[in-house]
Amino acid sequence: MTTMRRLAPATMMAGVLAAGALALGGCALLGGGKPAHLYRFGQSAVGEPGQPSAPVQSVGVLRTPGPFQREAAGDRILTVTGGKAAYIAETRWVAPAQTLFNQAVVAAFDANTGPVRLVSRGEPGSAPYALRLEVRNFESRYDNGSKAAPVVVIRVAATLSAGQASSVRERMFETQVRAGDNRVSSIVEAYDGAVAQVLGEIVAWTNAEARPTT
Repeated sequence: MTTMRRLAPATMMAGVLAAGALALGGCALLGGGKPAHLYRFGQSAVGEPGQPSAPVQSVGVLRTPGPFQREAAGDRILTVTGGKAAYIAETRWVAPAQTLFNQAVVAAFDANTGPVRLVSRGEPGSAPYALRLEVRNFESRYDNGSKAAPVVVIRVAATLSAGQASSVRERMFETQVRAGDNRVSSIVEAYDGAVAQVLGEIVAWTNAEARPTT
């Protein structure tokens, strides 16, 4: 049986766990009383490696802080079944999901051969653009019932601004990847694939929108 830990009704705002467990149908993900198993995402390659056909003028883009879905930002894996939210029992990310996602963003831009170069605050020089990513959904949805494999849903609102915010481009990115089975390992693979897909789209969009300045 897939063991989940139920969230209190106010958890979708406060992110606090209620006592007790919610038993969902399916094969057992993890046995009771065992130490938490640790997983990570962001390991899949984003984009195809290769060499640009001609020299490309780099464009500096400053990554500015953006919010992350509160109840999914920590190290627990959030699931949603109908109107109920729960965390997968005895299962953790190796670090908070927000931290792993931020690392994956940097890796995605580093691996890409386009003109955009992601910079951070404090680096020498100025960046003509600023990129803000707001992760609105980062969850597994049991849309076909508690016994079926869930679909991992990631929604990111991206805002690319230039200059003194005189030019702003916005776009919503959404990716859904269904797990191959109702097991932790399959769900984690779906997260990894969904992160790779959504970041690939964000990197491509940023490269297309951010123009070199003269």
